[in-house]
Amino acid sequence: MAMKEPLFPHFKALELTDRPYLADRLRSSDPTVSEMTFTNLFIWRSHYGFQWSLYKDWLFFFCADATGGAFAMQPVGPGSRKEAANVLLSWLREDQGLAEARIDRADAALVSDLGDAPHLVVEPLRDHFDYVYLREDLARLGGSKYRSKRNHINRLLRFYTATYEPFQDKYVEECLLLQDKWCQMNRCTEDLDLLGEHEAIQEILTHHEALKVDGAVIIIEGRVGAFTFGERLNHDTVVVHIEKADPEIAELYAFVNQQFCANRWTDAVYINREQDLGLVGLRDAKLSYNPDHLVEKYRIRFSG
Repeated sequence: MAMKEPLFPHFKALELTDRPYLADRLRSSDPTVSEMTFTNLFIWRSHYGFQWSLYKDWLFFFCADATGGAFAMQPVGPGSRKEAANVLLSWLREDQGLAEARIDRADAALVSDLGDAPHLVVEPLRDHFDYVYLREDLARLGGSKYRSKRNHINRLLRFYTATYEPFQDKYVEECLLLQDKWCQMNRCTEDLDLLGEHEAIQEILTHHEALKVDGAVIIIEGRVGAFTFGERLNHDTVVVHIEKADPEIAELYAFVNQQFCANRWTDAVYINREQDLGLVGLRDAKLSYNPDHLVEKYRIRFSG
């Protein structure tokens, strides 16, 4: 039986069974922002309370997040999204009673669709800009600007036997244990964002086959030392959703990143490694890989 779509203004909670309907529609929009894949929306659904609806030819995604806030993601669909964005914002303010009705993490194309609208305010969200790299740069790590990354990998391989393996179901349990170790060392239970990430990683590990994501592990001394997952974002870009390594072997991050790009994504031009969330250490780490460009994202809200 075909699924009955929730028609706006009715919404339904995002579920794995929605993938056949939503994944192709998201992909056909040729997204540039990392959030706009079914995988990303699904694995973060508990943290953000994602719900979805269909308005004409556009998908709406509504979020009631773990901190008690509420907002919408950008409309997804063909042509100009000006009408869809205005309808969505009005619904947030008038039907949901939100004092600050807003669309968050919108791409530059939606901002262009809206044009010079005096009733709207558009604000860049620097903490959510995606870092995008040339795949060849991350795979080769050539030249002086990547010397420190090569040194990390060489140091790892001097002291350990580490090999790359495509992800298989047999690695799920070890990866879950590695994530638990990382979470305990970083006190995830004391930070809602880290706890949300912990749940997202559990989701992608548990449902990797149904989500049709590609993954890899680094086997170090006979055990899983690092793992990663990614998928196509658009025609020339791959988005890496998850990357985790043994917190006691820092050099593993450089190795799993390089190996995933070199072995799995040889036909991609760019690698989107998502945002830094305003965390100083994470921003420094992402900048240290010399991004080719950043994908800007915006908050759109009513001016009054």
